[in-house]
Amino acid sequence: MNARRPAPVTAVLFDRDGTLVVDVPYNGDPSRVRLMPGARDAVDLLRAAGVATGVVSNQSGIGRGLLTHAQVRSVNARTDELLGGLGTWAYCPHLPDAGCACRKPRPGLVLRAAHDLGRPPHACAVVGDIAADVQAARAAGARGVLVPTAVTRPEEIADAAERAPDLLTAVRLLLADTRGEPS
Repeated sequence: MNARRPAPVTAVLFDRDGTLVVDVPYNGDPSRVRLMPGARDAVDLLRAAGVATGVVSNQSGIGRGLLTHAQVRSVNARTDELLGGLGTWAYCPHLPDAGCACRKPRPGLVLRAAHDLGRPPHACAVVGDIAADVQAARAAGARGVLVPTAVTRPEEIADAAERAPDLLTAVRLLLADTRGEPS
């Protein structure tokens, strides 16, 4: 019996903190940006395969008054520079209890990034380190892949339909499925 293959992915959207870059809580300083292991290689693989890339990130530090939009944009710009350029950046500046449509696990950021990249949500994958990333993907009709870190709770790992031990493996999984290769 053949398992049904996931739809081809034409865009990969990454969570920023803890996925692409080392999480520095409420970081507004671009000099503190450090890539996670394998981040540049993962983005380079996607770029070489013609897969669009972007970032979807909750940034409640703005709503808390700990960061400005300009600081978040400067950290994003530094990250973008280190990764060689990504197609779109979408972030939610709201507090967790604001009830906005954009804050992960809601679908707004994923839908906006997919639109910015000219891709339907079902052709996108979201790669992140917590359940909210995967839940946002699911809510938007996209595919979600969890890459657990030290902050990922055990129940988030148990509940993830798809997970990978690291960022590079997650991207290789998505590319293999996109090319129709065996996983």
